[in-house]
Amino acid sequence: MKKIALAILNWNGRTLLETYLPHVIRHSEEADIWLVDNHSDDDSVAWAKANFPEINILELDANHGYAEGYNQALEVIKNDWIGLVNSDIRTSENWLLPILEDIQKNPRSGAIQPKILDDRDPERFEYAGASGGFIDQWGYPFCRGRIFDTLEVDRAQYDEPMEIFWATGACLFVKRSCFMESGRLDADFFAHMEEIDLCWRIQRKGYSIRVVPASVVFHLGGGTLSAQNSKKTYLNFRNNLLLLYKNLDRNRILTLFGRMILDGVSALKFLMDGKANFSIAVLKAHFHFYRMLPTLRQKRREVKELGTLKLPTGWYKGSIVWAFFIRRKKTFSSLPKRSFV
Repeated sequence: MKKIALAILNWNGRTLLETYLPHVIRHSEEADIWLVDNHSDDDSVAWAKANFPEINILELDANHGYAEGYNQALEVIKNDWIGLVNSDIRTSENWLLPILEDIQKNPRSGAIQPKILDDRDPERFEYAGASGGFIDQWGYPFCRGRIFDTLEVDRAQYDEPMEIFWATGACLFVKRSCFMESGRLDADFFAHMEEIDLCWRIQRKGYSIRVVPASVVFHLGGGTLSAQNSKKTYLNFRNNLLLLYKNLDRNRILTLFGRMILDGVSALKFLMDGKANFSIAVLKAHFHFYRMLPTLRQKRREVKELGTLKLPTGWYKGSIVWAFFIRRKKTFSSLPKRSFV
């Protein structure tokens, strides 16, 4: 068994596997490779078995989504570190070597991500992760290289490895023991922001979250749900409320109240832009959040048992909404360093 395994979650993704799996296999001699199938009803598993018999295949009994799909996979895969790799990730040559080096240098690391560039436009950072994830005081996630929908050109401006708040689920390396200690991924998220929730809990256990930009991958993005899908809007808004309710140690009520106001503004803007289905998605997200409160109270108690963490590393003490839209701070490097924990 090698130190690292790569787990590629698949659901009806033969086209993506045909395009991206050969790159992963060619560039990942240092890792064991697993295809984790979320009960596909296409022929992607049969195709993988016929074309790449050397990889391991785990077939799940239903489509469990990202979170529970990987939870079940990590019950089976026992390597020390496991890379949760989207099926639309194109790897680069020797991409695992910097990850392995960083693991050796930083024994308290619990999760690591590489630099994520856009497979459609390789000179730009990709939305889901860029060069490391951060979060503001109202729960809005952003990245070095991406704030809201603004993607920077990669000019090596964010090439230093560093501790961050969250590592992207598009290509997330987790220490297996830390993953289990921290409570695994929350299956109630289904998809979107579950990696931020996990990274928050990992920091509670005293581990760090890191980005290693010397390792580079290219992400297609939107392979499961595109940005034009209102279900993605619903999951993002709902899961952000779940994230804050579960994990905030201070100003929780004030923060949630502020987010509800900001979400109302977003719903109104969707409506004014002629996107009524997106506006409805925001409302559905809030109603679902309220229905989940009894379960969330128990989850919150379990999170607090992991340890106290007032301000995690990578916390932006201001409002990224205010900085971006009012102060016109369009790049990560334009944000004052003193505003970060």
